[in-house]
Amino acid sequence: MTPSDTVVLRASGRPVARYVTRPELPARLAPRPFLRPVTTLAGTAVTELSPAGHAHHLGVGVAVPDVEGYDFWGGRTFVRGRGPTAPADHGAQRHTAFQLRDPDGFVEELRWVAAGTELLRERRIVAATELTAAAWALDFTFSLRNVTAQPLGIGGPATDGRPGAACGGFFWRARKEGRAPEVFTADRAGEAQVHGGRAGWLALAGESWTLVLAGATEETRRDPWFVRAAEYPGVGSSLAHAERLTVPPGETVVRRIVTVVADGRLGRDEAAALVRKAVSP
Repeated sequence: MTPSDTVVLRASGRPVARYVTRPELPARLAPRPFLRPVTTLAGTAVTELSPAGHAHHLGVGVAVPDVEGYDFWGGRTFVRGRGPTAPADHGAQRHTAFQLRDPDGFVEELRWVAAGTELLRERRIVAATELTAAAWALDFTFSLRNVTAQPLGIGGPATDGRPGAACGGFFWRARKEGRAPEVFTADRAGEAQVHGGRAGWLALAGESWTLVLAGATEETRRDPWFVRAAEYPGVGSSLAHAERLTVPPGETVVRRIVTVVADGRLGRDEAAALVRKAVSP
């Protein structure tokens, strides 16, 4: 990659993430821009790129397994009645231009293309803000507009016949360590209790770091959380949990996730306080 393909994101002048706009990836991984590495203010990495067994997990970004039958997630696709199957054609998210580019954030235009056809046009707004001496926030908004003349169905393994596998939307592949991270919300704890549920915020706590993801709009908070901890550390906000999301021609789907990236293992009260500080009313 050339220097122009990578943006360094800073919080109060300190580098905390790299954003890769044009990764050189095989089509089977559904090429797309991503943030990696993302670090705490002390420099601890809290992302992974193409780990063993999940080569299509690309740090932090937006990935959707099924947009009108095209895979923008990468890897194998779950097909009802057939199980995991290698799709004939993966989609790709193509960086078009930056409308704004500052040290602490950017506004980007992207095209979601599959089989030579543009399906969605995205505006992505990303910003980094220092919260305390040990925590900063990644504010990530994506707007997907249907640019075709037909309704587009957004789905995933769960809507296609694999219960519980409601991945698709904003997704953070976290750092894997010797033991699984703790998962908790304001009133629940553990992967089994949190996965598939709705909560204003969700925390993933590793050995020396904590991520606290929060839906920053009412619409985003209605999306259930997709959580993995025991198999691998990953968290996402599900666009299509129990049924497919239909986007009419010319209409736009907007979601905003704010993630607190903190040094140390936070408790519930600390996590909630940082979310309140990070998410504007």
